Amino acid sequence: MKNIEIINEVEDYVRLNIGSFHKKRIEKLDKLKLKDVLKKKNPYLFKAKNVLIANDMILGIVDAFVSSSEEGIFGEWLEGLAIFVNEKAFKGRKSGISGIDLEFDHEGIRNIVTIKSGPNWGNDSQIKKMVDNFNTARKVLKTSGSSINVKAVNGCCYGRSNPKTEYKSKGDYYKLCGQTFWEYVSGDKELYKKLIVPIGFQAKERNDEFIDSYSKMVNKFVAEFSINYCKSDGSIDWEKLIEFNSKTY
Repeated sequence: MKNIEIINEVEDYVRLNIGSFHKKRIEKLDKLKLKDVLKKKNPYLFKAKNVLIANDMILGIVDAFVSSSEEGIFGEWLEGLAIFVNEKAFKGRKSGISGIDLEFDHEGIRNIVTIKSGPNWGNDSQIKKMVDNFNTARKVLKTSGSSINVKAVNGCCYGRSNPKTEYKSKGDYYKLCGQTFWEYVSGDKELYKKLIVPIGFQAKERNDEFIDSYSKMVNKFVAEFSINYCKSDGSIDWEKLIEFNSKTY
């Protein structure tokens, strides 16, 4: 019965909050400037791939930006959803400790959780930073209650880790992904599948708004690129593009 109540509350939460994801992705797109993305992309790569059409270059640049941007925005949204689910299931809460996203008590253990979108989220230095955050959080919690047992978890909203090592400590923390993570925060091993339907709420309508903004921006960027980085015969002016991207003096 409790799991049924949770999924009903999740559906209500998604209906009320999924709009913020779509709003942020459109706002991010509307603020994008051609000069900013050109500075961040490798013009040598486009030349090596023999990109000859301005429209193809712009689509490649914009699509890469959109993919990266949406992953970050939706990752933050999923973090909020996971905290909401855990609050309903185990009375969890957004942590006040730096670098920790979620705290909750279960079976006599204080769980401290850092939530990431997928399993391959960071390099060695970023993972080390996470471990440092876990260690700092342990010290903070030990100070407030010396007998408390602490479990540190890197939770990933999708993907899977090795089932043979998933529940075994990685030395300083546990890594739980996909089904295992959603079961961990909710107590429902099927929740990871149940989320699909509510997350799709008004997806078509919202995506139509996004495509409208996306199309306008691509057209605007193609026109701007053609004026500034194409020769009179219509070919791409690679030297001018390289200078804008890389010239120091």
